[in-house]
Amino acid sequence: MNFDGIEPRVAVLVGILAIVPTVWYAMGRPSNGGFVAAVNVLIVLAALWIAMQPIEPESANGQSAS
Repeated sequence: MNFDGIEPRVAVLVGILAIVPTVWYAMGRPSNGGFVAAVNVLIVLAALWIAMQPIEPESANGQSAS
């Protein structure tokens, strides 16, 4: 398989599928470990989503162009 053509945001959206097993794990365990794992997956996905956003170009004086 060749995944070179996949956009980063699409890869992040596919990563959301990681929530399914962590929620399944959380429902099957009496402790809070599964819920902590689900929150960790959400934190990682949010960080990746933010990291994959386009960067605004800076102007000559160091301020953003918007």
